[in-house]
Amino acid sequence: MSLLRCLPLLLLSFTIHAEQRPHVVTTQAGDEINIVEHAANGAVLFLWLPSEAGPHVSETRTADRLASHGIEVWRLNLVEDYFLPTVASSLEQIPASTVRDLIQQAITKTGKRVYLVSTGRGAIPMLRGAHLWQQQHPGALGLAGAILMSPKFYVETPDPGEAAALMPVVSATNLPLFILQPEQSPWFWKLNDTTTALEHGGSDVFIRRLPGVRDRFNFRPDASEAEHKLSTALPALLMQAAKLLADYSRTPRTAVAQTTATPRVRTEKKDHRLQTYKGKPQAPELRLPNLNTVIIDLKDVRGRVVLVNFWASWCPPCVHEMPSMQRLQDLMQQQDFAILGVNMAEDKQTIQEFLDTKVKVNFPVVMDSKGLALKRWGVFAFPTSYLIDKQGRIRYALFGSVEWDAPEMVSTITSMINESSADNK
Repeated sequence: MSLLRCLPLLLLSFTIHAEQRPHVVTTQAGDEINIVEHAANGAVLFLWLPSEAGPHVSETRTADRLASHGIEVWRLNLVEDYFLPTVASSLEQIPASTVRDLIQQAITKTGKRVYLVSTGRGAIPMLRGAHLWQQQHPGALGLAGAILMSPKFYVETPDPGEAAALMPVVSATNLPLFILQPEQSPWFWKLNDTTTALEHGGSDVFIRRLPGVRDRFNFRPDASEAEHKLSTALPALLMQAAKLLADYSRTPRTAVAQTTATPRVRTEKKDHRLQTYKGKPQAPELRLPNLNTVIIDLKDVRGRVVLVNFWASWCPPCVHEMPSMQRLQDLMQQQDFAILGVNMAEDKQTIQEFLDTKVKVNFPVVMDSKGLALKRWGVFAFPTSYLIDKQGRIRYALFGSVEWDAPEMVSTITSMINESSADNK
């Protein structure tokens, strides 16, 4: 069952009386795991693993506030315990058996209802450990569910044109799940796919959409006023999530088998340079209104080389590259070349204010208000850009920001402009 709900936000006034007690838990394999325990007298325990960014002081504050309201928190840093670097791929190396053992020890030592809490890529080792625990404790009720903040369920961000693959544990999970998902995030646009996969294993999935904030809103160094406010309210959101999941955790569950082998996750960084497009070459439909509500159609610039760029004002890499796009436009203004910026689901006022005060461009910007073009083009990350030849075929693409007026970019675009029709038959 999947319920997409905008649950009322409860703001709490906190007085911190929590006691932090470091201690060590030894797994069945003999590994020593350090835990910072925020002790509390209530019947609920949060087992909290940080994201690929590592632990942050904001999580300590949140744990203190939860403990002051009766929820015990065990904060983990398994990447450090296994002497791994603080990068996303390190989370793949955390044994599922370690998380399994931590779940069991939390249940056994405290007798409390245990919820898993994590952010981003940290969701994967938590779900793997929970799946293993469920397999070895069929029907047991000690594990009440998981609360995940902007979880990253995919193997990796695919190159444009390639299919995205979910981690196999996603469709094998059947815990009650509560997802806190910022709307200013690429993962917001994947909710339908990820929810369907989670339901495959029998999970009850609840989603709280968080408008006006970005991923990692609770510990961003450039946090907006809205993000600071929501960070303060995060303990209330987590308590609300646990209360909702409690009613769905009283039915015995047995995890389904994971039938697909876990794929290798690359440890090296992906090459974000312009690459030959790997998908179907014919450019999908792109017909959207600009800020003056005039419909702009990609077909209207057939016969030119076109740079199509999907962006959002809340995306720092998008903002970083836009001045270079304008410089490219100025450089190529006498050529058979055009740029089309596709804004992702922001309102007209936000876009106009951004273009008036932050980055001024004179190439067309259109509004993909419902994300339909994003889905049609298979956009997975922001920014994503496509170079389309004079025949309307996608030739090159990339995700991530680049300097579009760099010599190698100009050279590639110039070569495409100078191609004759015969070259492309």
